[in-house]
Amino acid sequence: MKIGNIAKLLGLVGVIALVNIAVLSPGLLGIQIIGGSPLEAALGATVIAASLMAFLYGSYSWLLRSPAPMPLKEAKTHEDFAQALAFYRDNKLLKKDIRLAMDQLERMVRRKSLLMNALGERFQETELSYRRFAGVVEEVEGLFYGNIRSILNKLAVFDPRELSDISEQSFSRLSGSLAQQKKVLREQYMNDVARYVGANEEILLKLDQLLLEMARLGGTYSGDIEDINGIQELNALIVQTKHYKQ
Repeated sequence: MKIGNIAKLLGLVGVIALVNIAVLSPGLLGIQIIGGSPLEAALGATVIAASLMAFLYGSYSWLLRSPAPMPLKEAKTHEDFAQALAFYRDNKLLKKDIRLAMDQLERMVRRKSLLMNALGERFQETELSYRRFAGVVEEVEGLFYGNIRSILNKLAVFDPRELSDISEQSFSRLSGSLAQQKKVLREQYMNDVARYVGANEEILLKLDQLLLEMARLGGTYSGDIEDINGIQELNALIVQTKHYKQ
């Protein structure tokens, strides 16, 4: 439940209250539902009914109705990707993978922050080593979010309810060939998502290894940044991923 939606509902309640005060208060319009003319009674009852309907609709729209997923092309920031994944977190078929992906997002933010702090302690931002190191981290981060985007693409294409509701009983009503095709489709769907989650776990592991290596180097390292084993492994991962995508 978003704070913004609660604020919208409170704003709506305030508007409804002001309208009802203006319409029904004796010092203002002073419309009387009881004891007034038939026209006043009808108008007053209409205002109250409209107020109730507006409140119920606002409550449903902002507090109860499931939000629509964020358009994937609009996802650019960490918060965008976290919000997009959160929409699918109750997916019965892939709940564990999705929640792990959400946890990976948070870990990625922490790893990058730690790496950039460690880098800043050893090099000046104007140094070539700093720029090369930061460039590798940025590129790996791009691979990571690319995997998150691929997961979201899978989640958006398939209806998780249809796939998760497939049971052996439902398979038994289909021909052998069709039932097998549905099983294969479900397995491919789950395996694809698991593969992207696994790829991001590998990225996080390599960043952890690089952090450990940076800590071991201490603050006196003056060699070439490309000689650090962790940087070499990340560069290899970048090249491998680009080659795979081609």
